[in-house]
Amino acid sequence: MNDPLDIAYTEAVKQAQLARGSRRAAAGRIGAGWFDTANADLAAFLAERDHFFLGSASAAGQPYIQHRGGPPGFLKVLDEKTLGFADFRGNRQYISLGNLSENPQAFIFVVDYALQRRIKLWGRAEVVEGDAVLLQKLADPDYQARPERAILFHLDLWAINCPQHITQRVSAADIAPVLARYENRIAELEAELKLLKAAQPAP
Repeated sequence: MNDPLDIAYTEAVKQAQLARGSRRAAAGRIGAGWFDTANADLAAFLAERDHFFLGSASAAGQPYIQHRGGPPGFLKVLDEKTLGFADFRGNRQYISLGNLSENPQAFIFVVDYALQRRIKLWGRAEVVEGDAVLLQKLADPDYQARPERAILFHLDLWAINCPQHITQRVSAADIAPVLARYENRIAELEAELKLLKAAQPAP
């Protein structure tokens, strides 16, 4: 594979693009929306995210996608080719772990709904058990969840995708300060109204 974009644009994908007239528009290059190393922009984007979706597949190719959540920035850039996160205890189905034990190819999809941005990452995931030093580096001691292991993501390719069709949403944490300001203002106005009513002469 000479072109890093071949990870995403396989021959079958290129043929589908050619057949539908999008091959010229879809063709990209490293540095123009596509990257094969992590940079400061990716690190800054991930530092604000509190969830992502992890895609894996069994050796037979059966796909699976799992939501991963945690404190903002729990998916960390460790170096230009490695990301990592603490794997918290969940429903104990271990489908992702089973898949990764026989097929390390993995995919991460991260969305910023408020600003309608999304990033796609291709690579290989490595499950790391029993490494207390690494887990301490990845886990947030203030987050109330039990980290069971570390997962490293060896980055091959990532891309900034267009915002088209992303429905804009905001989190409760983002909107709480705005609501608090309105609630305080309402309380002030109600207090003023109460004083005005009290100052009115009796009929």
